[in-house]
Amino acid sequence: MAVPPISGCENVDRVAAANVPRSPFGADSTAEEVTAGVDLSGKFAVVTGCTSGIGFETMRVLAKRGANVVGTSRSLEKAEAACSRIEGVTRAAQLELSDFDSVVACAESIRSSTTPIDILVCNAGYRGGGNERRLVNGIEKHFVVNHLGHFVLVNRLLDSLLLASQGRIVVVASRAAYRGAPAAGIDFDDLAMARNYTDSAAYGQSKLANVLFSLQLAEMLRGSRVTSNSLHPGVINTDIDRNLNPLTRFGFGLLTKLSGKTLEEGAATSCYVACSDLLSSTSGCYFEDCNAVNIRGTGHMHDSAMAEKLMLVSEELTAKYLVEPERPDWIEVENGQQYKTDG
Repeated sequence: MAVPPISGCENVDRVAAANVPRSPFGADSTAEEVTAGVDLSGKFAVVTGCTSGIGFETMRVLAKRGANVVGTSRSLEKAEAACSRIEGVTRAAQLELSDFDSVVACAESIRSSTTPIDILVCNAGYRGGGNERRLVNGIEKHFVVNHLGHFVLVNRLLDSLLLASQGRIVVVASRAAYRGAPAAGIDFDDLAMARNYTDSAAYGQSKLANVLFSLQLAEMLRGSRVTSNSLHPGVINTDIDRNLNPLTRFGFGLLTKLSGKTLEEGAATSCYVACSDLLSSTSGCYFEDCNAVNIRGTGHMHDSAMAEKLMLVSEELTAKYLVEPERPDWIEVENGQQYKTDG
């Protein structure tokens, strides 16, 4: 039976993903609504980019449902301030995604508690402005911050995720992955984007990398207790547009006011994918409006060959910062021999 199309525009169809439970939620649902009745007591979560926008709302709702949450930011002081505004158990950590030494230090700080990580929400993001190309160690900055930084973080935290009874990796991408990325997909031969650079293409390429990384990660984790899924949170007026020029920011603000989501609605899909019991075995999917969809008609959202190449190239670019995760012996884990929890 054909899966019915959800919507289409500009020769793009969003088609309901087969064999994934449909949720009762949609574009107007909030993070609190999609987690109503969820008890995260005893769960440990990490949310990157926690100081404002959907990152803050995601952290707030996970903590409200009982999770112990680590929130990260480039500024430790801002992360601490954000955590102080939340009811529940939270802790701040410093994370500069463009500095892989910072990523390693952050991961080691999180791992120091020896508590298994149940939820990792890769939410932090960068959006440049003015079409001024910026490089980090010879690689275009969007690709470094939005993809490679989280790539290293996931690698460094994977051991702790594998020890969870059901670990979840949630990658906040964007529909820019299929609307804004270069037509040919990720340009592995020019990751500096020296040719035909625009901020929108660079951002779109980095968001496509988010989706493909999650897709390949799910394949690598097949047979484990960890899932990986990506999502588009919606069109939301957050601080990610802070680098855009004033006119563009005004236009984006007007667009989000007329047809965008609130922050509470924008965090809904992240929280749903992180928490829903319906998705305990769902992995390698892309979500919009709290439901898994396939994108047909354009882009490379489900390109397994490109996803595999991205993983290999990313490993080469970050090799000195990576570790080899070990899958636990679950007989030992369940006997309490491989890890201890914090009281």
